[in-house]
Amino acid sequence: MQPRNMSMSGVVDLAAVKAAGEAKAKAEQARAEAARQGGSAAVPPSALVIDVDEAGFEHEVIQRSAEVPVVLDFWAEWCEPCKQLGPLLERLAVEYNGRFLLAKIDVDANQMLMQQFGIQGIPAVFAVVAGQALPLFQGAAPEAQIRQTLDQLIQVGEERFGLTGLTVDGDADGAAPAQRPAGPYDGLLEAAMSALDAGDLAGAVQAYKNVLADDPAHPEAKLGLAQAELLSRVQGLDPQAVRKNAADKPDDVAAQIAAADLDLVGGHVQDAFGRLIETVRRTAGEDRDAARVRLLELFEVIGGDDPRVTAARQALARVLF
Repeated sequence: MQPRNMSMSGVVDLAAVKAAGEAKAKAEQARAEAARQGGSAAVPPSALVIDVDEAGFEHEVIQRSAEVPVVLDFWAEWCEPCKQLGPLLERLAVEYNGRFLLAKIDVDANQMLMQQFGIQGIPAVFAVVAGQALPLFQGAAPEAQIRQTLDQLIQVGEERFGLTGLTVDGDADGAAPAQRPAGPYDGLLEAAMSALDAGDLAGAVQAYKNVLADDPAHPEAKLGLAQAELLSRVQGLDPQAVRKNAADKPDDVAAQIAAADLDLVGGHVQDAFGRLIETVRRTAGEDRDAARVRLLELFEVIGGDDPRVTAARQALARVLF
């Protein structure tokens, strides 16, 4: 389960890789041409992160994707989650030592690219592999989740398209890239991801809560907990029965909340928000508060700087006040 506009399990959407044989052939031709011209020189670690605009997109992204997966980080100066995610991706680009290239795209200065990729909220992360675009995730995802996504992306590049990455000259910037020091919560975050992969949602929830018990503001744990709790709530539900119940009982708050959870997991973000805002409008007392609290929880899953969250917050305020 990987909705297009959500970062849930960090699984690369391989269905987006179309015409793989043709793309691989193009990549092989591009590498052969590079070899005839003397091959690709080693690059310094500082060249693993680049700023890209619309004018340079064809050369710096499409053509480079024939030799290395190019990860696209769509960001803006005003976006607070971007300020968390951007430095993390830059650090990982250096740590992965040429296995992928990070291209940063300022959406305010490159509106056409934003529209071409269908981006509705930032930060949004895509990849281009042998000329083929792949959606990766949206929002400030946990580091363990991002690493898993990158590992899968690199594996796809190697196995499907024969991409070997870039040769990095560690001496070019004075020294080889340093290894990432272990963070205080890496073990717990990795345990949470392992639990998610194993389908142990209760274990993942507990692992994230263990981090938050010590650091209540930890962004990766807050996001991970919101997502794991959402998956726990919808696990085992019959979607058809839930939606029928919600349609038959518009005043049943529990029915509307369950349907909103399913809407969000299915990628219907605005439907989920709209359903709960309407429920808040129609109800009072404890029922209204239950719908409002669930709506705020779903905001956490998507991310506070997503335009859909901003619009929904405004709509909620109009209903409440």
